[in-house]
Amino acid sequence: MLRPIRRSERRAVAFPKVLNVADLRKIAERRIPQVVFDYLDGGADGEVTLSEGCRAYDKVLFRPRGARFFPQCDLRTSVLGLDLELPFMLGPIGSSRLFHPGGEVAAAHAAGEAGTAYVQSTLSGHRLEDSKAATRGPMCYQLYLIGGREVAEKAIERCRKAGIHALFVTIDTAVSGMRERDFRNGIKQLLARNLSSLPPFLSQFVTHPRWLASYFADGGLMNFPNIVLPSGPMGYADISVALEKAVVTWSDLKWIREQWGGPIVIKGVQCADDALRAIDEGVEGIVVSNHGARQLDCVLPTVRLLPEIVKAVNGRVEVMLDGGVRRGSDVVKALCLGAKAVLLGRAYAYGLAAAGEAGVARAIEIVRGDIVRTLKLLGVGSVAELNRSQVEVPAEWCGGR
Repeated sequence: MLRPIRRSERRAVAFPKVLNVADLRKIAERRIPQVVFDYLDGGADGEVTLSEGCRAYDKVLFRPRGARFFPQCDLRTSVLGLDLELPFMLGPIGSSRLFHPGGEVAAAHAAGEAGTAYVQSTLSGHRLEDSKAATRGPMCYQLYLIGGREVAEKAIERCRKAGIHALFVTIDTAVSGMRERDFRNGIKQLLARNLSSLPPFLSQFVTHPRWLASYFADGGLMNFPNIVLPSGPMGYADISVALEKAVVTWSDLKWIREQWGGPIVIKGVQCADDALRAIDEGVEGIVVSNHGARQLDCVLPTVRLLPEIVKAVNGRVEVMLDGGVRRGSDVVKALCLGAKAVLLGRAYAYGLAAAGEAGVARAIEIVRGDIVRTLKLLGVGSVAELNRSQVEVPAEWCGGR
C-alpha cells in the first residue's frame, strides 16, 4: 500500500530551484544508480529519435493573440468518455517500481489527486488492483498478450473487476528494441533476484545508499504480478523472449474486444494507414507513439506525425499523443495540432525517481503551471479553444502549413 510522503521528500521537490522537468531529471540521476537511470532515460540504438522527439517541439511555433486577459484558464477536457481536470494523463511505464518502491501505486495516487487518469503497464511491479485502490481518478491498463491468451484473459478479467476504464493495446513491440545502455549495463542481471549478480553494481550502490536500502526493503525487485503464469508471477529476465511471443496483430483485436467489452485504445500508431485500420477495427482511440523512442530508432518524432494522422482520421476517433513531452507548452502544441490529450511518460517518471509520489506530484504541478502560463500568453482562456491557427509548423512536415 502507499506509504505517507516523508518530509524530506516534500522538501526535495518543493525546493525553489526545481523549476522544470529537467531539474527533476538531474535529481533522479543523482538519487538512483546509473544502471537504473539509464534504463529510465535511454532509448533504442543511437538514440536519434530520443533526442529528436524532444527537439521537434521547438520547431512548432506559437502565433499568440494580444490584448486578451484571462484571470483563470480552464484545463478540463473529455477523452474516452472521461472528464479530466487536466489535458494530460500519466502514461504506462514498465518497471517503475525500480525507480522508487511506490512505483505505479504512487503514480496512480498522484494522478488521481490532480484530477487526471493513470494508465498502468502490464509490465508493472505493483498489482493493478493496488494501483486502482490508490487513486480517486480513473485508471486504464496497457495490455500485452504476454503468456498467451489464457494469461491475458485472466488479466482482462482482473481489469474488469477492478473498475479499469479502458485497455490500451500496444502494437509496436514485435521484438524488443536494442536499448544499448541496458545491454552494456546489464539491467537484466540486476533485476534477476539473484545476489550473485549484484557485485558488478556495488560501486554504484555504495554511492546510492538510500536507493539500495529501499531496493532490499522492497524485496530486492522484481517480478510482474499482473502476468500470472502457471508457475507464478513472471520474472523480469523473461521479458524479451516473452514480448516476441506476444506480438499483437490486427487479428487479435476482435478477441480482445470480445473478452473486454469496454473502450479500446491502440497505442503505437505511427502512420495514417494504421490509424485508419484502427478505425476499421472499431477502437475508441489511438495514441500516436513510438514507445518513447525505445523500439525502432530513426522514426519520425510523434509531434511531427500528428498533423498527418489527425487529418486522416478526420474526427472519427480520438487521437492522443506521447513522446518527447517535457513542458506544458509541448502539451499545448500537441493540442493545437489536434490531439485530444497527451500522455506523459519520462516527465513524471523522473519525478518518481527523484522523490516518489511527491516527485510525481511536482512534475504534474510543473506541467500544469506551464500550460496555464502558455494559454494566458497565447490569449486563450481554455484548452477547448486551442486550434491549428495558433501554431505554425515547418512546411516539410506531414500536413504542414
